Amino acid sequence: MSVPCEPGPDGFVVAAFDFDGTLTKRDSLLPFLASVRGTATVGLAMARLSPQLGRMALGRGDRDSTKEQLVTRLLAGFPADELHAAGIRYADHLATRLRPDVVARLDWHRDSGHELVLISASPTVYLAPLGAQLGFTTVLATRLDIGPDGRLTGRLDGGNCRGPEKVTRLRAWLRDRTPTEVWAYGDSAGDDELLAFADHPQRV
Repeated sequence: MSVPCEPGPDGFVVAAFDFDGTLTKRDSLLPFLASVRGTATVGLAMARLSPQLGRMALGRGDRDSTKEQLVTRLLAGFPADELHAAGIRYADHLATRLRPDVVARLDWHRDSGHELVLISASPTVYLAPLGAQLGFTTVLATRLDIGPDGRLTGRLDGGNCRGPEKVTRLRAWLRDRTPTEVWAYGDSAGDDELLAFADHPQRV
């Protein structure tokens, strides 16, 4: 991906980046879950959800419901402080495995003084520390619900940050601010609405 030679006009410019498949080459959630719960446990959970996963592969499944069921099977009752520590370690791991071409575009936006938004269906538990490392202004991602006992409930807090939800989250973050320009970077159907919202959609 080539980097623009000149920055855009002065003003409030937003650059919104998807994560999985955009800043990375592959999914990040399943390897994270495997690092926390073990490969065999993740494999067993996915086997039990194989009917739902099969429908998803055919484009007929409910991604949000299936994701929450997977999180419930693997993380319900897990201590939130342990998951937080695992997320920080995983963020350090991911920081060394990003796509150089997209990182170059990220660097250009940062150097141009643009507001950087990381927006992803992957969880904040590792995207928040990674976003801080990379200089993002904010991270809008899927939140995992924590109960009053300090353990994961297995539910998603606020829904899966995918598809139309990405634009909903971005609009809520903007509130009454109107950007001069919006750049958006994505790679999949889950980014279609975000790309349609942008002045400069970049499918990578």
